[in-house]
Amino acid sequence: MGNAQEVQLGESFVGDGVNAAHVNTVLGHRSGAAGTAWATALASPSAGHVPFVTVLRPSLPVKPLTLFVTKAAPANDRHGNLIWGAAQAGIAAGVADAVADGIVSDEQADSHALIAAVWVNPNADDDEAVYRNNRESVRTALENGVKNLPSTAEVIEARNSPTNPFFTPRGSQP
Repeated sequence: MGNAQEVQLGESFVGDGVNAAHVNTVLGHRSGAAGTAWATALASPSAGHVPFVTVLRPSLPVKPLTLFVTKAAPANDRHGNLIWGAAQAGIAAGVADAVADGIVSDEQADSHALIAAVWVNPNADDDEAVYRNNRESVRTALENGVKNLPSTAEVIEARNSPTNPFFTPRGSQP
């Protein structure tokens, strides 16, 4: 990613049931479109959706600086605690894994901004599973972004049998 205008987009779904993780990532240079989107999102919270800087522990943000954007407003205190606790810890650790594994370079860790849009099911009930699934999901989303996955051929092949955890058309196999 040499050009400040380049943006890597990634997606990953890990786990099953209420503790599954679905993460979308936007990674790009702080001086480019990703940096602008990052700052705009941080400065534009809405009811139930307050983006926050992801930390490994208080006062230690993960690098690249990662904005956690929840896809589901906290439904109750337990759900909020899963978002701010287990899911945030998983996202932070998974981003650090991506840097440690070379998916995101040390240079990018210092020059880029990351937005992680994160789904935590309001019915999630296992902190450790939420943590593990989000850790793996964000690392995989970043790797998919680097590799420009999925391939166009894979998309074309799957077009007549779309499925997701909430819908499978009649006659399709999950």
